[in-house]
Amino acid sequence: MAWFLVVISGVLEVGWAIGLKYSHGFSRPLPSVLTVVGMLASFGLLSVAVRQLPIGTAYAMWVGIGAVGTALLGIAIFREPASAARLFCLVLVVAGIIGLKLTTPTT
Repeated sequence: MAWFLVVISGVLEVGWAIGLKYSHGFSRPLPSVLTVVGMLASFGLLSVAVRQLPIGTAYAMWVGIGAVGTALLGIAIFREPASAARLFCLVLVVAGIIGLKLTTPTT
């Protein structure tokens, strides 16, 4: 269950990171509120997950999921560059996330 919470919190991190773009520096009320709610939910779920998981692993996975998801949505939504080198680096982050999951026992 703790790993599932890390994944959900990582997905929420993607949501609030994209929300930052839509909030225009917190100048738009609805995107700003949704962004803050996403942040709180993401942090909250991560904090529950680290009760059972090592903080270093859980945090690295949370950041990795958020970074990869945000980069992919940046490519898809905001037409950010999708060069081969950039995509390869995202694959490396995913490989790191999988490696952490496979080598970390739940406490």
